[in-house]
Amino acid sequence: MKNKVKICFVATADVAITSFLANHLRQLAKLYDLTIITNTNNPDFLSQIGIEANIVQIKFSRKIDFFADFYCLIRLVKIFMRTRFASIHSITPKAGLLAIMAARICFIPSRVHTFTGQVWASEIGLKRSFLKFIDRLIGKLTTHNIVDSPSQCNFLVQQKVLTEQKSIVFGSGSVSGVDLKRFMPNEHMRFKIRLELAIPKGAFVFIYLGRLNQDKGILDLARAFTKIQNNKVFLLIVGPDEGGFVDKIKIINIHKSSYVKFVDFTNKPEDYLAASDVLCLPSYREGFGNVIIEAAAMGIPAIASNIYGISDAIINEQTGLLHAPGNIKSIFDAIEHLSTKPKLVKKYGDAAMKRVKAQFDANKISKYWCDFYLQVIGQK
Repeated sequence: MKNKVKICFVATADVAITSFLANHLRQLAKLYDLTIITNTNNPDFLSQIGIEANIVQIKFSRKIDFFADFYCLIRLVKIFMRTRFASIHSITPKAGLLAIMAARICFIPSRVHTFTGQVWASEIGLKRSFLKFIDRLIGKLTTHNIVDSPSQCNFLVQQKVLTEQKSIVFGSGSVSGVDLKRFMPNEHMRFKIRLELAIPKGAFVFIYLGRLNQDKGILDLARAFTKIQNNKVFLLIVGPDEGGFVDKIKIINIHKSSYVKFVDFTNKPEDYLAASDVLCLPSYREGFGNVIIEAAAMGIPAIASNIYGISDAIINEQTGLLHAPGNIKSIFDAIEHLSTKPKLVKKYGDAAMKRVKAQFDANKISKYWCDFYLQVIGQK
C-alpha cells in the first residue's frame, strides 16, 4: 500500500458504510490506500467481507452534542494532520459536517460529501432552517458534492444549498446501485417465507421494507390498507420500529389483523421481497429510495410517493405507480388497482427489472466512483 494514494471515508455509523459503499470500496481498494473512520464495535467489519481498509473508530453522536462533536472534530483534525490524505469523503450529515470542516482546516485538496436525502425537507421553522444551514455549510466547504438522484440535485440547487458546478450525479442516480446477484427472483424463498408467515400461496402481498417512522408515511399505508375488502390481499411490514408504530398499525387494522404481518430488522431483505408482489414506499422524503430498485431487480414494481428522489426510481405507469405524499385515497386506489390486475403487475415488474439491469447495476455505479477518483486525484 505504500505507493498508493490515500483516501479517507467518514460515516457516522458502520451501517452506512456496509449499506451504501461496500461494493465501491472493494473496487477502490484495488487502486487506493483506504481508511474508514466510523462508529463501530467491530473493527473487522470490512475485512470480514473481503475489503482491505484501515479502520479508525470514533464515537460520533447522531444527535447534536456540542462537547462530543467538538471532541470528534479535534480527533479528525489530528488524524488528518498525521496522515496526509489526498481526499476526504464523507457520507451522512453529522460525519459530513465534522469531516469536511476538519479537512478544510487541514487543507486537504479534495473534499467530497455524498448527499443521500435531507432531514430538513419535511421539517418546518427553526429546526428546518438550522439543518438546512448545516447542509449548505457542508456544500460550501467541499470541492465536490455527489448527489444520489437527479431530482434531489435539482432540489438542492433550487434551495441554494448546493451549486450546480460542484454537484455530480452518477448515471441515473443511486449511491450504491443494486447487487444483481443478490436481488433476483427466488421461487423457493417465496414459498418458504409465505409458509413461515402463514400467508397463503395464492395471496397478493404488498410489502413495506424500511424503518418504521413518521417520515416514511407508514401510517398512511396502514390507513389505506384497512379499506381493502379483498380477503386475498396481505400487507407485509419489514423493518425496525422507531416509535411504537407496530402498535399503531395494529390498532388501525384491528379488523384485518390476520392480513398484516410484521418482521423486525432483517439483513436479508431480498428474502421478504421474494415473497411479495408489489413494494409500497409512501415516504415524505427520500434521497433516492434504493429499496425500489432492489425490488425492481427482482421483478417487483412499486407504489410510492411522487417526491424528489423517488421520482427517479420509478417511471410512473411503466415500472410502478406514483401518488401524492400523504394522500391516503390515492394510495388505496393504487393498491386496489394493482391487486386486481396481475398481468399489469407482471408488465410493470418486467419493465422495472429491465431498467435496473440497464441503469442501476452496482458494478456500473462502482465504475463511476472509480472513474471520479481517477479524474480528481489520479492513482499515484
